[in-house]
Amino acid sequence: MKNRNLQTEIDTCYLYRILAENETDPIIAKVFEKMSGIEKGHAEAMAKKLNVSLERLIQPSWRALMLHRIGRIFGYDYILGVLMDTEKSISTSIITTRKKNNMEITGNETNHVKILRSILDSEEKVTGKQLSKFESRHRSVGGNAIRAAVLGGNDGLVSNFSLVMGIAGATSGNSGVLLAGLAGLLAGALSMALGEWISVKSSRELYENQMELEREELETNPEGEQQEIVLIYMAKGIPESQAHEMAAELIKDKSEAHKLLVQEELGINAEELKGSAFEAALYSFVLFSVGAVLPVIPFMFTSGMTAVAVSVAFSASGLFLIGAAITLFTGKNVWYSGFRQVIFGLAAAAITFGIGKLIGVTIAG
Repeated sequence: MKNRNLQTEIDTCYLYRILAENETDPIIAKVFEKMSGIEKGHAEAMAKKLNVSLERLIQPSWRALMLHRIGRIFGYDYILGVLMDTEKSISTSIITTRKKNNMEITGNETNHVKILRSILDSEEKVTGKQLSKFESRHRSVGGNAIRAAVLGGNDGLVSNFSLVMGIAGATSGNSGVLLAGLAGLLAGALSMALGEWISVKSSRELYENQMELEREELETNPEGEQQEIVLIYMAKGIPESQAHEMAAELIKDKSEAHKLLVQEELGINAEELKGSAFEAALYSFVLFSVGAVLPVIPFMFTSGMTAVAVSVAFSASGLFLIGAAITLFTGKNVWYSGFRQVIFGLAAAAITFGIGKLIGVTIAG
């Protein structure tokens, strides 16, 4: 457990360094460099306390290397999002432990604050636009698409695996299983796609209306909106005089000022509204189908209990891969997460198989 925490510090150091190397804004790049140095210091201190050779563990884990590769494909904002999640989970763990032991909560437990403070304390020329850029990027979390891929595949696999096993239990893996599996795949995928389309469309319409109201306020009352920006900066811990300077500069660029106000007041990330509702629906359809087809494939070529056994093997393999993929977000042990997913999926399928068996026996009797 302790070595795993040490590896987390090493991975975080590595990933912040990757962000620094790929950041075009020099001030934000410097923030990432400093965070990398902070995490390296944490790793060195932890290694010394554990009497472990840091040189032996200095290499990033497979998870960190995989995140780097994903960052190359989907953009490095995804890595920043994962790091923010890691910082939050560590902070939550520390705060929970302190509360449990009746220890004082100092406020230093929230590592996200360290990032903002390092911008403000070490870079006197930081601008409101740069701070707005940083905030919008770590909120966008480029990994949302990857999370959706994993969860969409999991929904398709678990739901259709359970359906197929239920029908197989009732028919001993013979008549109707393939048809039921394909019908379940199509119905589930279409339902997911329609739900995604409605969700994206309705959310966008609501958010666009709110954003338009905010834009009108910015045009009709720029002084009042500038004061709101000052208060937003002050709430982040920025000194009042500096907050006024940053707000005065930011208000000159109405689009950036609007972006900040939308983020802070409405909690909306405009970048997330750019995607097409149709593309989101298609994406959801494909991801669900990929997972849902696994338990059906064996019944395309064989039948009976042989097909059932192969379907279970295919589905268990898929469940393990999904569980392993989830560790990219959670940082948990691959084997633990993978086998946990397998156990839950097999349990759900076993229940439906048993119910199907009972129904089949009842009908036959």
